[in-house]
Amino acid sequence: MFSLSSITSLLRPSLFPFRSPITLLTRSRGQLAPRKVKYLKRHKGRVPIPIGGSTRGTTLAFGDWGIRIRGNGMRLSAKQLTTAEDVIKRKLKVWKGAKVWLRCFPDIPVCIKGNETRMGKGKGTFEYWATRLPTGRVIFEIGGVPIREELARQILKQASSKLPCKMEFISRKTLPRLGRLLI
Repeated sequence: MFSLSSITSLLRPSLFPFRSPITLLTRSRGQLAPRKVKYLKRHKGRVPIPIGGSTRGTTLAFGDWGIRIRGNGMRLSAKQLTTAEDVIKRKLKVWKGAKVWLRCFPDIPVCIKGNETRMGKGKGTFEYWATRLPTGRVIFEIGGVPIREELARQILKQASSKLPCKMEFISRKTLPRLGRLLI
């Protein structure tokens, strides 16, 4: 049934320390990615157009200053969000206790077929994680410590230059937005 060598190898301590499967899975992916998904390939979908009357996600919830999408809604990749967040964190390092809140999360897998590939033969391979953001959705908030408006505006402007859509600077007093309308 079992040979003596296989039993002794089971009883002998391993040369490698125990690693949980979660660390092995998270090693190759980026910082912003869901831990577990049911299907890795999904439909492309459309960016939602807010016409129902809800203003959820268009005002600040945690910080004192923020940026939200002013132009058309877009699909942003996890790499774009991470790059913008790194810019904000680098500039906020001066203030002890300053915080950055990311108000969206990339949970949509984007699959891409290779160049010069003929039609058919199934969907392409997984490429990156993305999120769909409609017009008026808040993306980043900063706060935690008192920051002057000019400095916050400058920091968030540098972060918005890393994103492929038009942004607007908002504060606690800014009105909610329904699509392109201020309410």
